[in-house]
Amino acid sequence: MTEMVTKRGAEAAVLVPVAQWRRMQTQARPSLKSLLLSDQGRIELVLPERGVDQYRPPLAWE
Repeated sequence: MTEMVTKRGAEAAVLVPVAQWRRMQTQARPSLKSLLLSDQGRIELVLPERGVDQYRPPLAWE
């Protein structure tokens, strides 16, 4: 049994039974094991190139 909640006539939320909510949560969120074993989440990490900074000599200690 699902109920629609409206706010000033516009759909705002849906009420669902707890069992259905938990089932939807477990189906929507993969486990850590499945994430580590899958190839979907793996991409090449693109790092920006380093800028050309001016060399700053070390401080002279007296």
